[in-house]
Amino acid sequence: MNPAIVTTLPPKTRHKFFSPARVSAIACNTLLELVRLKVFYFLLLFALLIIGCSGFTSIFDFQFQEQFQILKDVSLGSMSIFTLMLSILATAMMLPKDIEDRTLYTILAKPVPRFEYIMGKLLGVFSLLLISTLVMSAMFVIALYAKQQIVINNTLHQGAGIPPDQVKAMIEGVKSQTFTVSLIPCLITIYLKSVLFAALTMLISTFATSSIFTIFIAFTVYFIGSIEGLAREYWYSTPNGSETAKILMGLVALFFPDLQLFNLVDDIVAGNTIAMGLFVKTAGLGVVYTFVYSFVSYVVFAFKEL
Repeated sequence: MNPAIVTTLPPKTRHKFFSPARVSAIACNTLLELVRLKVFYFLLLFALLIIGCSGFTSIFDFQFQEQFQILKDVSLGSMSIFTLMLSILATAMMLPKDIEDRTLYTILAKPVPRFEYIMGKLLGVFSLLLISTLVMSAMFVIALYAKQQIVINNTLHQGAGIPPDQVKAMIEGVKSQTFTVSLIPCLITIYLKSVLFAALTMLISTFATSSIFTIFIAFTVYFIGSIEGLAREYWYSTPNGSETAKILMGLVALFFPDLQLFNLVDDIVAGNTIAMGLFVKTAGLGVVYTFVYSFVSYVVFAFKEL
């Protein structure tokens, strides 16, 4: 980070206990740094993947419902994986890089509290994830409507001699498979999960010794969060299950998010409507974990010797 952005702030702003201007300056500079690292190559990979998936479904003789299901499954699953990897890799590099370049010492030597530094860094990553999610969502929607147009054209071509009412019903059926309102909660939960892991990765990096260690622990937590729901269900449903194991599973559920709650892709692909109560619960859980991880990151960083 260029420390000049702090010194360019007005004197009164620099000496405030909390300054949104300082936080926004750090966040903007963090976003620019991440863009320079060419992290948006993830978007290129995502675009190539959904184009390849769309072409794959056209080669084989799938029903149009199956074509849309495969496209949604691959696109939403890929978006979830790419945003997760982006959040972990981008966040894991920030603090060690600033320490190595000694930029961190220059910033903290100014009247910049440590919580402003952590907040600005996280907001920069959150902005990057938001931009990435919006761009991938736009690619996904474009791919859906491109597939819709192809299927409609094929339907009209094959529907020669079929009564117009049946052709119209077939076209309406194709359109109903394209974009549904339930896709919006799914896209939001994908973003919230990536934000949650960005905050978690920042927490790990405050006491980790290297970026590699941070990345390893973050992916380990992802693995734990992916299976903890199944493990908890197994232990709680086993009559002879150890009480110690059940207590341990409860503690794991307290400190690590149950990522199965964020997995709405299967329901979306199956055509199920996401209940508003489930979405609010999932979104609230993501916000709470993000806030807690961010706050603990500041507490650990505040007492960290630099």
